[in-house]
Amino acid sequence: MRKWISFPHREGQGSRQAHADFPAEGIYEREVGRSGFFGPASHLHHRHPPTGWTAWEGPLRPRAFDLNELPKTSTAPWEAPLVLGNAHCRMRIWSCSEPMTALFRNGDGDDLLFVHQGQGEFFCDYGHLSFREGDYILVPRSTMWRLEPAEPVTLLMIEATNGAYQLPDKGLVGPHAIFDEAMLDVPAIDDAFRAQQTETPWQVVIQRRGQLSRVSYPFSPLDAIGWHGNLAVCRINWRDIRPLMSHRYHLPPSAHTTFVADRFVVCTFVPRPIESDPGALKVPFYHNNDDYDEVLFYHAGDFFSRDNIHPGMLTFHPCGFTHGPHPKAFAKAMASPKTFTDEVAVMLDTRDALDAGPLMTQVEWPGYVDSWQAKS
Repeated sequence: MRKWISFPHREGQGSRQAHADFPAEGIYEREVGRSGFFGPASHLHHRHPPTGWTAWEGPLRPRAFDLNELPKTSTAPWEAPLVLGNAHCRMRIWSCSEPMTALFRNGDGDDLLFVHQGQGEFFCDYGHLSFREGDYILVPRSTMWRLEPAEPVTLLMIEATNGAYQLPDKGLVGPHAIFDEAMLDVPAIDDAFRAQQTETPWQVVIQRRGQLSRVSYPFSPLDAIGWHGNLAVCRINWRDIRPLMSHRYHLPPSAHTTFVADRFVVCTFVPRPIESDPGALKVPFYHNNDDYDEVLFYHAGDFFSRDNIHPGMLTFHPCGFTHGPHPKAFAKAMASPKTFTDEVAVMLDTRDALDAGPLMTQVEWPGYVDSWQAKS
């Protein structure tokens, strides 16, 4: 059995409690940690912001993309443009305004659909459910499904490639914290589902190893009359999440984990009160998350640790450098902090390096790497 080297040590001036009660005015804390906030960590205290660079050269850099500017010509989920991906995770964005004319079945892994915009009806092997903006829809691997939008829909699609989604271990707070499993809705064999069980021809598009196959039926394959078990599509809205909070301590992103896959986690940031203790840090702390790539998709609200970011944008911080709040956001939080944050964002931490999709350079904000400079 492996064991992290552990030698708690204290050197020079520093706070006893992480993310609180800094040793002096104008001091900046930086967390250097392993295993995505779960492993050993040290907290360094600096005289200057750890993100105070003046120039950046080389391929490793923070990146930002405006997904609103991607082409919306895809008519089916298997045509949705790739945003970021690796061998264990593929993130796509798909805009849909018309009912799907074929069923989709992903044999490469579970799909997690986050509804960024719109509403409509979702039909699958297990029945029918309605969806709206802010819903997560978890689709188990090889489930047949289709959408009927009631208005234009934009979905963030996160595939657990060759893997599955589970719920996180909630530890000391117990299984009912953050959200109770009873909050997960499942499809129903209802009148809307039975009404679509026609004898008209349908095709099923099956994705396996990134390749597509088409299977034709002379009837609708979504013809179940009932089911029982504990494997099914499920749905939860971000508004059903009750975030962990501490008025005296800024919790790490891992406290907001919503789903866990084999090599990455999905976290959800939702509105909450901001820390009120005078000595507590009020914004995300500067940190080196040196085992994970970090991705943030901005859904709604005022993103209190960022400047010039709006809903529909995505930031990508590969592991290997320090990142944290923008200078203006940090200064404002320290001088006159807000009492409440209204931001909603979806975050991925991936254990394996991510590569950007082929269209992403067309929608990139090239000046993002310079946005930490004090003049911004």
